[in-house]
Amino acid sequence: MTDHITLDIEDSIAFITLNRPEARNALSVEMRDGLADFTAQVEFDDAVRCVVLRGAGGHFMAGGDIKRFKEMQQISDGERSRELLKGLHTLHFAIYRLRRMNKPVLCSVQGAAAGAGVSLVAACDLAIAADDAYFVLAYANIGISPDASSTYFLPRLLGLRKALELALLAERFDAAEAREMGLVNKVVPAAELEAETLKLAQRLAAGPTFAYGRAKALMQASLENTMERQLELEGAALIECMGSGDFAEGVNAFLEKRKPVFQGR
Repeated sequence: MTDHITLDIEDSIAFITLNRPEARNALSVEMRDGLADFTAQVEFDDAVRCVVLRGAGGHFMAGGDIKRFKEMQQISDGERSRELLKGLHTLHFAIYRLRRMNKPVLCSVQGAAAGAGVSLVAACDLAIAADDAYFVLAYANIGISPDASSTYFLPRLLGLRKALELALLAERFDAAEAREMGLVNKVVPAAELEAETLKLAQRLAAGPTFAYGRAKALMQASLENTMERQLELEGAALIECMGSGDFAEGVNAFLEKRKPVFQGR
């Protein structure tokens, strides 16, 4: 496995780290392939109850690799199209898994989050950012349209008009603005980002992850469903949850006036 991305599992938390600091973690072929492999590995690992996506070396991700884009200008249109589609499909598999896995995915953002970096932030369930983090949907600056799921998630998170503003003007904005518009959930001092990320990840990993998975799926489905269909899904999920060990533990802990110890099943 490439060292452009690493996976570490500690105390039920999987830390997926973009690890190309010399290039501000710009997306390489190796990083893309590793992201697909690692998300597949943790998705069905019952020992993993929370996933954290982060960057090494002071930045989250500076977007695509511009040097690689330059190299691709030298090949034929057909060959370039095939290579681009292969890479996009691999990245899409990783994004699908981030959204569908029955466990919370937390994005921890420091430094630059540009282009596909913004897309990955939006694709995660929750996001925490350092107060010196900055964001830019920079595609227009090099004459290409957005990818990596940003055109799906940003209109849903921010509204169509704001998403278009980010895409068309490609202006940089800071963590406070990202929090205000709803791209990130929490902003903390840069020196505290690692500790605050761990605290939040531990809280999620200790929670009723069986119910978290159902809540995650329900919220995503609601964006496409009628009210009637959504209420049917809510009922089905509730029935599932009430048959779980976590539900029994939660009820017993409440009646016994103690903190519940959830197992995620």
